Parts: sequence; structure tokens; C-alpha cells
Amino acid sequence: RVIVAAHWPKLAFLGFLGMAMYQGLAYEAAKSTSATNMGIVVALMPLLSALLASLFAGEALTVSRIGGAVLSLAGLLIISTHGHPAELLRGAAHFGDALMLIAVTSNALYGTLIKRWALPLSTWQQLYVQIGFGVLLLFPLWWLAPSSPITAQNAPLILYAGILASIASPFFWMNGIKRIGPGRASLFMNLLPIFVAVSAYTILGEPLHHYHAVGGLFALAGVWWGQSQRTAVQRTPG
Repeated sequence: RVIVAAHWPKLAFLGFLGMAMYQGLAYEAAKSTSATNMGIVVALMPLLSALLASLFAGEALTVSRIGGAVLSLAGLLIISTHGHPAELLRGAAHFGDALMLIAVTSNALYGTLIKRWALPLSTWQQLYVQIGFGVLLLFPLWWLAPSSPITAQNAPLILYAGILASIASPFFWMNGIKRIGPGRASLFMNLLPIFVAVSAYTILGEPLHHYHAVGGLFALAGVWWGQSQRTAVQRTPG
């Protein structure tokens, strides 16, 4: 309690970025933009994380990190557009795209600050307090929102979002950032389309296409390239 009292502004800000801004805006963005656009904006996170980590966490920008992020972004574009990236030029921008960009930037800054501040609390303690602040920040929006009762149909979705997406995922994400830094950790976000495609094939029976293989290889190569420099050169943050 003494440590939390001493560092509560930072913990509150982390809860604001990771629990309120990122997840809240991502759910809201889905109402007015496509899943393809959301995935492409999420793929910008490695580049944003590398830049923010260089500015605030003392991680040097490296060719492997930037190149890996660009290569994995290309792979996600191939998967998301079914092998026709030029189709993106025909699509119009949506309000949800702007919300998603703010959400992704918030999450990139969240990872950078987790590494920079290195608060003297365990991951579980940090997560517990951050979720508490996130609940407080989101409470007014929840209170003003239309009634949405829990039913047998939506209860599994709520449990999944509340336990796996809001507790388990941030726990592993925070530990990953502590060990390898925000720049390298964010590269793994671009493996998401591969997991989605494989899960859809095995669980839903959806077919796999050639663009899944090509885009997946690009994404995997980008992550491998970005992780090839095991120890990032550290510099003094500006």
C-alpha cells in the first residue's frame, strides 16, 4: 500500500492508457470501421513502439527492428487484403480508423512507460491496481451507456473479455515488455493474423488461401528479423 500510494499517479496513467484507452477505443472503433482496417492500424504498433522506446526508454533504433516491423506490416497487409494491397487505396477513411490509431498509440506508449518507470511492484500487483484505476475511469461511461443485461448468449463473451483479454493477456504482455523491451515485444502483435487464420481453419473449417501463406511468411520473417539483435543498444533517454 505504501508503494502504491507513492506511485499512484503513474499507475493511474498506465491504467488510463492500457485499460481504458486501448481496449475501450478498440471496441468503439469496431462500430464504424472494418476488421481489416483495424488490423492494419494494429500493425503500426511495432513502428510506434520502436520510436517511443527510442524517445522515452533509451532503446536505440536499429535496422533490424525497423526493417522487421516494416516487413511484418507488409505481411499483414497481404493477409488483410486477401493478396491485393492496392485495394486499400479504394477504401475511404472512417472515424473508427482515427479511434484505432489513438488506441494503438496509447498501447505503444503504455509498453514504453512500463519499461521506463520499472515500478517496484510485481506484475500481478501492478495489473491489479491498473485495472482498479481503469474501472474508475470507465465507470462514468458505463453508467451513461444504454442498458445491456447479461444473458446466456453474451456471458461467455464477457468472461472471455474480462478474464483472458483483460487479465491474462496484459499479464503476459507486461512480463514480455520487462524482459525484452517494448520495441521487440510489439513485433509479436503482427503474428495475430496468422493465429486467426489457423484458428479459423481448425475450429471453423474456413479454407486457407495462398495469401495466408505469403503474408504469414512475411510476418514471421519480420518478427525474426526484428528479434535478431538480441541485445538492443541502450542510450540515455532525451
